[in-house]
Amino acid sequence: MADVVPPQEPVDSLIAESPSDEPSDGGKTAPPYDFRRPDRIAKDQLRSIHLLHENFARSLASSLSAFLRAYVAVDLVSVEQLPFVEFTRRLPSPTCIVSLALRPFEGSAILELSHSLAFPVFEMLLGGSGKGSAKINREITEIEKSILDGLFRIMLQDLRAAWQAVSFIDFTVESHETEPALLQMLAPNEAVVAIRMELRVGEYSGLMNIGIPSIIIKMLRQKFDQQWTVRKTHSSEAEHARVLKLIKPGTVNVEARLNGPRVMLEDLLAVEAGDVLTFDYNTKREVDFIMNGRVKFQGNIVQDGRKRAFRVNHEYRPSE
Repeated sequence: MADVVPPQEPVDSLIAESPSDEPSDGGKTAPPYDFRRPDRIAKDQLRSIHLLHENFARSLASSLSAFLRAYVAVDLVSVEQLPFVEFTRRLPSPTCIVSLALRPFEGSAILELSHSLAFPVFEMLLGGSGKGSAKINREITEIEKSILDGLFRIMLQDLRAAWQAVSFIDFTVESHETEPALLQMLAPNEAVVAIRMELRVGEYSGLMNIGIPSIIIKMLRQKFDQQWTVRKTHSSEAEHARVLKLIKPGTVNVEARLNGPRVMLEDLLAVEAGDVLTFDYNTKREVDFIMNGRVKFQGNIVQDGRKRAFRVNHEYRPSE
């Protein structure tokens, strides 16, 4: 049987009508993926870390204000994922760096405090005013490191308390460094969660950077999910009972007050012997029962033997 060869024109028309592999002008293209910056943790975890360190910033501002006896303000600037090499490149040189152990987890974190804050704080701890110290740009000596340990102890105490809502992490100082380029704690492409904060001590301000390995955050994924679930659910009866047990020993200031008409001070000063003040108050009118400055009940004053008491008639309902 002879081979049948189809005409060329229909074949050319079919090829022209077939869809092209190249995307059209309105088509979607795949976004590029950088394998050097892998997404190790989810965005909801980053949001939780952001809220966690906002609480840390508020508590740290209060603690440092008491420790330094000066006004201290702490603001959270950013929370993001970065490769370790990029995180270290953002740090100034020289600077004040401490390596933090993360017990019971393996690995280390980094806490960096800029010289524009470290030297003024160092001088304030020695009794000075800190003026002029922000311009010093040299490495911190061993004696200065030991004096600043008290400052880091306050910071890490608040940092532990903030992370306690998720998991217990014992942040402790392992070593001091001055050059970011010499840090060899993680591989260059290893991802870290970079937390940047701005601290203002009096008239001076500077940045504090915290770098936590993303692998540690990833290990705590379930802890973050549990924390988020607890926040959204209602408290149980056992929780109500526990809170009630805690507040039962508390004291409440109570008073029964007969609120009558008001008298101007000039009229009161003009009162003389023989004058009569008309209060226009019905003797059967109920008396307000006030707890910690707020009216809670209404009732009457009664007498039991030689003692007087307040008889509650009903709960106070303000008139609309």
